[in-house]
Amino acid sequence: MNRQQKTGLIALIGAGIAGGLAYWKYKTMSPEQKAELKSRVNNAGDKIKETAGDIEKSISDKYAELKRKAS
Repeated sequence: MNRQQKTGLIALIGAGIAGGLAYWKYKTMSPEQKAELKSRVNNAGDKIKETAGDIEKSISDKYAELKRKAS
């Protein structure tokens, strides 16, 4: 096993452990804490969608501008 494979295996094991700990932590949360976490995740998702939309619009505008200049 080469160094790159060992590094990948260690990363995979670490991700599995982190996932297990996160699952355990979630299961031991109170319903109020779960609702707060869900709200925070939803807000983060909304911000990501908004940012992606802004980037898409910006790229589309730049493309249209370049297309006009080329014509």
